[in-house]
Amino acid sequence: MPKMKTKSSAKKRFKLTGSGKIKRKHAYKSHILTKKSKKRKLKLTHTGLVHKADENSVLQQLTLK
Repeated sequence: MPKMKTKSSAKKRFKLTGSGKIKRKHAYKSHILTKKSKKRKLKLTHTGLVHKADENSVLQQLTLK
């Protein structure tokens, strides 16, 4: 049977932490930044974690589950 391939898009967007959680970047930080406040843009800069409800689908895309 052939090897399972990972989704290239998921591979680029998600990273695993040491404790097994999944890191992600925030959306809405690429363009139309003039109308967004400095505080809002700063919060979008920092990484977040994938919600528990979505973890299984992300792990499946990364073929880790």
